[in-house]
Amino acid sequence: MKMQSPFKDLPREVSILVAASFFVAVGFGIVMPAIPVFAKSFGVNNAAIGLMVSAFAITRFASGLISGVLVDKFGERAVFSTGIFMVSTFTFMAGIAQSYEQLLVFRAAGGLGSSMFSVAASSVILRSVSDSQRGHAQSVYQGSFIVGGIAGPAIGGVLSLISLRAPFFVYSILLLCSGLVALIFLKGDSIGAKVKNGSAESATTVREALAMPAYRIALVLAFIGTWVFFGMRASILPVFVTEELGSTIAIVGYGLAISAMVQGAVLLRAGRYSDAKGRRAASIIGANIVFLGILILTFAVNPLMYILSMIVLGFGGAYLSITPASIVGDIIKGKGGKVIAVFQMAGDAGMIFGPIIIGWISDVYSYRTAFGASAVIFAIALTLVYQIPETRNVDGPQVKNLRPIDEDL
Repeated sequence: MKMQSPFKDLPREVSILVAASFFVAVGFGIVMPAIPVFAKSFGVNNAAIGLMVSAFAITRFASGLISGVLVDKFGERAVFSTGIFMVSTFTFMAGIAQSYEQLLVFRAAGGLGSSMFSVAASSVILRSVSDSQRGHAQSVYQGSFIVGGIAGPAIGGVLSLISLRAPFFVYSILLLCSGLVALIFLKGDSIGAKVKNGSAESATTVREALAMPAYRIALVLAFIGTWVFFGMRASILPVFVTEELGSTIAIVGYGLAISAMVQGAVLLRAGRYSDAKGRRAASIIGANIVFLGILILTFAVNPLMYILSMIVLGFGGAYLSITPASIVGDIIKGKGGKVIAVFQMAGDAGMIFGPIIIGWISDVYSYRTAFGASAVIFAIALTLVYQIPETRNVDGPQVKNLRPIDEDL
């Protein structure tokens, strides 16, 4: 049986963004393991290392609305390429930093560029496809990050043996390649305001979006989702497996890798299910499975249960992760940079506060209490997915989301 291309029927812009994002994901995976070790080489404590990790996310969050305004004013291609080039420049400067303070400033500055290119990329992905393709497009886009994220750390580990600065230089080069790909090839003709009866609708404002229950639920799902998928994994999970379960850091890596591979393997099917059955149906499946995965992790007593929880979380995450962004794409009209930016900021907020709160709970009480608290928080998401108004609309003509991109680029 002939394997169907994941890009079948998707606009050219999606393929270009996936290629560009793959370079970003590989580079990010390369540099992430090196950042704490490089920072430690300047003789700082663990709190300073934590600040280094958080600084990037804090800057992304703080500049989210700025990025949305820039996308609306200058168009996706210009903002995406400029943001990528900014991160490339600041990453190179971080690689030649001579002190912790310099490294911190350059790493934080890169967060602005990251916010710019991620909002622009989301705008392209969400606005270049019809409602009946949006889940599919999201799954392909996220899949590029997963594949790149799996490959990156292995390459980064080898580069770090050569020099702690080498991963930064390689990441900078990969970002440069990504920006050039977008700048040269992102010249399609299908990004723009949704069109009904041949006339473009006015753009959706943030106020209008916040008045929609579906958008508000998408924001909560984005916040809680990053809390669970980033907060637990980036903070206490490795320590829980090594100290509480008496295993090794290698097992931690195996579990995370298996989870990513399961999610990547299921993403395309999840995206098509979302397009066929609706955002609500996909999110209900994903939320219930993710909740089960958190419970398994909370009561894990050996490494096998940890591995099982990672498999379950990967499967459920495939269905749940595509839903919030697809909802946002369904409800926006015209240039929606600021609406997309607020959505991204909700996810960044979960990335910032999740590790801090989970870490504090584990320090004061225990690892299992922290996981249990995450399960309680996620129960809010589990309740909300049953209340999502269906936003997918496949009854209208397929061109209803499309208009010439040249006005935007």
